[in-house]
Amino acid sequence: MKVDYLIVGQGLAGTLLAYHLIKAKNKLIIFDKYDANSSSRVAAGLFNPITGNRMVKTWKADSLFPYLSGFYKELEEYLDIEFFKESDIYRPFIDIEEQNDWGSKSSDPLYSAFISNVYIQSQFGSVHDSLGGIMIRKGGVVEITKMIDTARNKFKALDMLVEESFEPDEVETDGIKVRYHKIEADKLIFCSGFSDRKNRFFNWLPFRPVKGEVLHVKPDHPIDKIYNRGCFITPSAEGISKGGSTYDWKDLSATPTEKGRKIILEKLRKLIDIDVAVVNQKAGIRPATADRRPFIGIHPEYKTIAIFNGLGTKGVTLAPYFSNQFVGHLEYGANLDKEVDIKRYYSLYYKSIS
Repeated sequence: MKVDYLIVGQGLAGTLLAYHLIKAKNKLIIFDKYDANSSSRVAAGLFNPITGNRMVKTWKADSLFPYLSGFYKELEEYLDIEFFKESDIYRPFIDIEEQNDWGSKSSDPLYSAFISNVYIQSQFGSVHDSLGGIMIRKGGVVEITKMIDTARNKFKALDMLVEESFEPDEVETDGIKVRYHKIEADKLIFCSGFSDRKNRFFNWLPFRPVKGEVLHVKPDHPIDKIYNRGCFITPSAEGISKGGSTYDWKDLSATPTEKGRKIILEKLRKLIDIDVAVVNQKAGIRPATADRRPFIGIHPEYKTIAIFNGLGTKGVTLAPYFSNQFVGHLEYGANLDKEVDIKRYYSLYYKSIS
């Protein structure tokens, strides 16, 4: 069988890259063995333009968010489902200094597009916000599992999906084509999450995988927006919200822990004055990187082999824009952002083979 692209992995990264390649009229085969604990299936799916302890604008927010909204709505139409839920995000202030700072930032053109209101006193009885907070616009939730499961069924119906493990050691390439068993492709692209850190083609990249745990909880009354400070809780869907998450760089098992459960519940108690009952707990390993930027690009030696990975904790925000950019690079030679191009780490590859 001959195809244009062979993709390994059908999580968030692989699904969105595949869709962009299909739009560009390419023939694909996707290898993916179902994993209920993949990071894409565990992730809560939040997208948020103002993040971090210092409450700063997400890297490249002015490019990422305009593309994100239109893209996910287009993908909803292609898959004939709804999974993209826009929602305000309310973030309480932690001190007077922060309150004053955002009083000024709210009129700054760099931030005003993402801020709908700045409150200087408590607004919600269900939130611990004695100093008020900011209401962030253009945030929301992507139901990732629903999206990738529906895409999976579509790819299967189109005879594009092989539900098997992929063995990188069995790949052959002559510099013009890549071959895997009976499949011949112009390009092989790995989108396999944190497991690519052991992939013989890309084990030189500085992955820094991090375990994250998320609780599915039933609040004692419905939640209509995202609350976020130290942790998050999502709007209720069929009576269930998601709360999280944790960060653990040592334990890279996909097993939920009592420690993770306690950490999330304690943070939720500090954020909201709402009782919640835990109905489920999940854990997954995020494919994070040493410099917190994705790994995208062509192998320094094997020009038929590429990677689209390392989206980390902000995959829902990063994947639409950069999958589109990568397809432009693959199909038309358009430049990749230097901050995501794996050329920034080529020196590590050459050191590894010297």
